[in-house]
Formats: sequence, C-alpha cells, structure tokens
Amino acid sequence: MNKKSYEAYEVSQMQNKLNKKLASLYKGELFAVFTFALMWILYIQLFEWSVPYLTSYSSLYAFVLLEFILLQGSYYWYLKLKQVQQNDFTALPNGQLRTFANFKRLNSWLILIGVFILIYQFISKPIELNWFIFLFLFAVVEYINYYHVRLSYQTIDEIKELMKQKGFWKSRLAKELDAFLK
Repeated sequence: MNKKSYEAYEVSQMQNKLNKKLASLYKGELFAVFTFALMWILYIQLFEWSVPYLTSYSSLYAFVLLEFILLQGSYYWYLKLKQVQQNDFTALPNGQLRTFANFKRLNSWLILIGVFILIYQFISKPIELNWFIFLFLFAVVEYINYYHVRLSYQTIDEIKELMKQKGFWKSRLAKELDAFLK
C-alpha cells in the first residue's frame, strides 16, 4: 500500500469511527427521551404510590424541561452526523446555530423559572420535593453539558485526557455558538 492509499485509508477509518460515535450520541439521547417518557407513563399506570410524585406540576415541569434539553442534544448530534456523512467537518450552518442560540436563551429562562419553583418547593415542602430536585438538577446538568462544558466522558482515554488537563473541556456546541455569536 503506497503512502497516499494508506493516508486515504486512515482518513476513512477516522470518518467511520466519528460516524459511529455521532450516531451513538444521537440515538442514545433520543432513546433516553423515549425511554424516560415510557417509564414515566408506566410508573403512573403500575405503581399507585408514584402518582403524587409524577403528576405534580413541579415534577412535570422538571421532566418536560429535561426531555426538551435531551431532544436538543439529540438534534445537535443528528445534525453533526449528517454533516460528517457529507464530509463536512465545519461548524453547523448559521441558521442552525441561531436555532441553538435561541434554545440556549429559552433554556436559561426555563431554568430560572425552575429556580423559583425550587424556592417555592423548599418553602412548602410538598411530597414531591426530592423528585423535583432530582429531575431539575438532571435537566440543569444536561443544559450545562450541551451549552457550556462537557460533563460526560465515555471512554477511558477521554477520562485520562480529562485528568491530564485538570479541568473540563468546553462542549462542542458551546464552541460553535461562541464562534457564531462573535
């Protein structure tokens, strides 16, 4: 195999690996959205004790917020997958980045509303307080993971690299949004 053929082979292998990773991220987030919704419905149907926790307005708010943010993540990875499949390794087009910038602003407002709900929950101490806190924090962590710093590291190599650099990486979407908004 000559040098040019070997380089083409290496690029092809890297692209296949990236395709698999992006497809996994896209499908994983989408799977989580549907699985969480299905489990929510099943718990309400099967376990009477879960009804006050899962049907309160505050818990529904936090759950819908979480699902909304997970859908945004799935959409982002889907768009990146489509780009890579077309040999495009650049940032998303401006129109798509504008959509994510709007999502980021909307998420910030929805999280702020969630903080007010949290304060109210602490004052009134309803039965679903802990469940709301769990769901709300899960949503906030997902928001941070997509729009600010990368919080999920899936491979041993990624974890080792994180330990070497002694800090979190900026998320891919955050980098693209920063460049777009400048």
